[in-house]
Amino acid sequence: MIVERIWTGNAYRNYHYLVVCPESGEALAIDPLDHEKCLAAAKDNGWEITQVLNTHEHGDHIGGNEPVIAATGAKLLAHENAAGSIPGIDVGLSAGDLVRVGTSVELLALNTPGHTMSHICMLSQTDEPALFSGDTLFNAGAGNCHSGDPEVLFGTFTKEISALPDTTKIYPGHDYRATNLEYTLSREPDNAKAKSLLDNAKDQDPNTAAIATLADEKEINTFLRLQSPSVIATLLEQFPDMQEDPDPKTVFLRLRELRNSW
Repeated sequence: MIVERIWTGNAYRNYHYLVVCPESGEALAIDPLDHEKCLAAAKDNGWEITQVLNTHEHGDHIGGNEPVIAATGAKLLAHENAAGSIPGIDVGLSAGDLVRVGTSVELLALNTPGHTMSHICMLSQTDEPALFSGDTLFNAGAGNCHSGDPEVLFGTFTKEISALPDTTKIYPGHDYRATNLEYTLSREPDNAKAKSLLDNAKDQDPNTAAIATLADEKEINTFLRLQSPSVIATLLEQFPDMQEDPDPKTVFLRLRELRNSW
């Protein structure tokens, strides 16, 4: 499996991905908002985009569908419940469905609501799994829930994300790494790894940024560190009415609430 990460450089800091079968050259384009960059990357490498997949319905993820499909004749795939919000879906996906790209690549659909209620992540069926996480899981962060539900997102993190192998590579829909690391440190000031990564993250080129694994995220992503004593201590300072030994769901919801206005 070939993964071509495409940095848009736009105000939303979007990433797009081409997932390519090395045997046939067929490619799946994930959330290709910047259609010109996606089409150019495929052309430059001799790949054929045969499918487009949207992780969810927001405009910065579906805005390039029409020109990519017009140029390639690709089929459009998205969550089965997104038919009313994403025009022209050819294949509706539900949890457990397999998406095949060419002759050698398979991606497993995970139902991952919370950011929106019709969100999917795609997990490669490879020895080293890769998760195309859309706006569910970011580097050092989690998606907002302005059009979703934070309690549902907590369920997605505990049932889907946390259950993945630690070796899973994370391919998010945006580069928010520096800001998210700053938030982690505001909640967990003694997180040494987050401190060590922050200076590099501020100056790094998103085109060449390192690909994190889930093991990395468990060290620096406050939404995966719900039992950290430091995280709980800083929350208790801000929410003195909270129980001193809060359950993980309470911690997650408080963290998501604070991140909305941070």
